[in-house]
Amino acid sequence: MEPIEVNAGAWYLRALRADERVDDRPALADGGIDDPDYVATRTAQWAADEHYSWAVCQPNTGELLAEVGLTLDGPRAVLAGWARPGHEDALGTATTVIRRFAEGALELTVT
Repeated sequence: MEPIEVNAGAWYLRALRADERVDDRPALADGGIDDPDYVATRTAQWAADEHYSWAVCQPNTGELLAEVGLTLDGPRAVLAGWARPGHEDALGTATTVIRRFAEGALELTVT
């Protein structure tokens, strides 16, 4: 599946990026993820329908505050995420929105 952007009220959810316009790697490092291939891995997982992940962003700046994802297993998916320090509210909202999206639009059973 192609990455899907989601409006989560106060937050904007999009695929992780590391390109000439947006580079999420510094924010990922701030969250403890320092694998230089992390964004490329997440992009490949979208294409393979293995794991769908969203950068939870400040809508005005595009700054990554958290990441939420669905790890797929047939008709089921495990929902998980993490937040940069001080941005747990963004993760909470995004988790609720992605659960609703997964159950409603993707017809997955989410755990």
